[in-house]
Amino acid sequence: MNSKVAVGSGKWVNSVAEPLLLQNGGGAGAGAGDLPLAEPKESLLVVYLSTAIAVSGSFEFGTCVGFSSPTQLGIRTEIGLSLSEYAFFGSILTVGAMIGAITSGRIADFFGRKGAMRISAAFCIIGWLSVLLAKNALMLYFGRIASGYGIGVLSYVVPVFIAEIAPKNLRGGLTTLNQLLICVGGSAAFILGTFVTWRKLVLLGLVPCLVLIVGLFWVPESPRWLAKVGRHIEFNSSLQKLHGKEADISQEAAEILEYIEALQKLPKARVLDLFQRRYIRSVIVGVGLMVFQQIGGINGIGFYASEIFVAAGFSSGKLGTILWGFIQLPITVLGAFLMDRSGRRALLIVSASGTFFGTFMAGATFFLKGQGIFLQWVPMLALIGILVYISAFSIGMGAVPWVIMSEIFPINIKATGGSLVTLVSWFGSWLVSYTFNFLMDWSGAGTFFIYAAANAATVLFVAMMVPETKGKTLEEINESMNSRK
Repeated sequence: MNSKVAVGSGKWVNSVAEPLLLQNGGGAGAGAGDLPLAEPKESLLVVYLSTAIAVSGSFEFGTCVGFSSPTQLGIRTEIGLSLSEYAFFGSILTVGAMIGAITSGRIADFFGRKGAMRISAAFCIIGWLSVLLAKNALMLYFGRIASGYGIGVLSYVVPVFIAEIAPKNLRGGLTTLNQLLICVGGSAAFILGTFVTWRKLVLLGLVPCLVLIVGLFWVPESPRWLAKVGRHIEFNSSLQKLHGKEADISQEAAEILEYIEALQKLPKARVLDLFQRRYIRSVIVGVGLMVFQQIGGINGIGFYASEIFVAAGFSSGKLGTILWGFIQLPITVLGAFLMDRSGRRALLIVSASGTFFGTFMAGATFFLKGQGIFLQWVPMLALIGILVYISAFSIGMGAVPWVIMSEIFPINIKATGGSLVTLVSWFGSWLVSYTFNFLMDWSGAGTFFIYAAANAATVLFVAMMVPETKGKTLEEINESMNSRK
């Protein structure tokens, strides 16, 4: 391979045949006895700014998901929805998200990562305005499905964009900010929803959309996407902006372009190509993590948390939803801090073990209630079980599957693989959120014991199948996972 690479000084070097020693303007022909020049200090300001703008889309994701829990009574009373109609309203968000997931990879590849985020924000704005002005169930459904489409695309493109712009030593922590801002958005919806009307709560969802649309004008496009589509001048400019104008980007530019050149020799990826032997491990890990993330119960419990607390014996769900909102945020911050220190696998195992304990405790509590035993303790024990569950989920199972999804697929199949994984996640979300109320009508204890069994299986899956990706470049991860032909 003999590609030419633009470096920060504006010179071009051979990425394979010539040594990349153009630091501080030094030439490629430096003598062997010359003292090495100090590498210019890298500036990460633009990386942080770009991440901050991108995760406003994650905040939007959180507000959409969290909206249905505190607003159930208000919407059902004002619009006159039955329980099944409200269950449809809550779950149809995930139908829109599944459609968004199917198209997310292609949109992100065709319009770029920034273009995909702008399109997503536009759909979310349309959705929120429809809900705000709703006079009947049909307008609510339309608004919910439009917002769902927007967050379906955002759920793929935000972690992918962050992973593609972040240095390898910060990639885990920065990508985890995606989940952190989802939690912040959900917590804000939970807490504010207990104090304001459901129509006023809509305004919370419009703010991040506007931040995303305006803020993206100051954010560089993903250099890896620019390289993939052949826009090499913009690729060099974007990479330089992300690392700082004085930083030497020659080695990273060479690695990216060489990797892209190798991938572009492969045929265009189709869905069936994902199941070739070289990619099958990435598919199993990505899809498996999303399946276990969802069947552990997160969207059923999260969508209808206030009703769970009422079913457990509280007079209202306000205390539980407020505590949920306040606990979720610091635990997610802790998970982001640990991401690039303890590693992905350790966090997943600890997290899945905790979600098992929390759901098992909640199931046992509803069993005691059904048997009429320790009734005075049932509400508090149920609250503790649910809070243990969301704490454990927030430290790992919420964020890490999305981080790993953004890391494990080579860029030539990232659109197809990422769309498949995101679709699986949203289908699982729909299935769990739609069936939750019916399962609870059948048996509160049985519902949570089913989730506990799924969380126990998650521990085994992670231990047996999920690789550690901490501290590796995306190219190194792809080579180690997909090296078998």
